[in-house]
Amino acid sequence: MKYTLSVLVENQPGVLSKVSGLFSRRGFNIDSLAVGVTENPSISRMTIVVNGNEYIVEQVEKQLNKIIPVVKVKVLQPGAFISAELAMIKVSCSPKQRVEIVNIAELMGARIVDVTPTSLTLQSSDTTERTLTLLDLLHPYGIKEICRTGSIALEKGADPTRKA
Repeated sequence: MKYTLSVLVENQPGVLSKVSGLFSRRGFNIDSLAVGVTENPSISRMTIVVNGNEYIVEQVEKQLNKIIPVVKVKVLQPGAFISAELAMIKVSCSPKQRVEIVNIAELMGARIVDVTPTSLTLQSSDTTERTLTLLDLLHPYGIKEICRTGSIALEKGADPTRKA
C-alpha cells in the first residue's frame, strides 16, 4: 500500500541528504519525493510517498522524528488530503494526429506548452491517477519524453500542519 508523509523540516543545507539517507540505510524505497519552501521561508515541506505496510511507515515516522532538522512528521490518512503532481509530456505527432492529441489534452485538462512540426509538449497538473490516464491515452501516439515532479499533498480543511 502507498503511504503519503508530510514532513516539515528546517530549510538548511544537508536536510534532504539526511532524510533520503535514512530511507537508504533502512532499505526502504521512496516512490516520490517533492520538496519546497512553505509560507515560512525557514521551513520546507517534504512530501514523501512510500510503498509498504503500516509497520514500515511507523518505523519511518519514528526514525524521521529523530533527525534534528525535522520539525514535524505526519502520515496523511487516505481521503483526508489532496495531492497533485506536475507532468510535462513530449508526444510525437503527425499533422493528422495533432487534432486528436489536442482533444485529449483538453479532455484531461492539460495545456499545450510547445509545438513543433513533429511533436507537441503537454503540461498537466493533476492527481497521479489522472496523470497515468493521460499517459495511457497518449502512449499510442509515441511518447518521446516525460518529466514528472512527484506528488505534493496538503491535508484537507482549514487547519495547517503545525509544529509538534
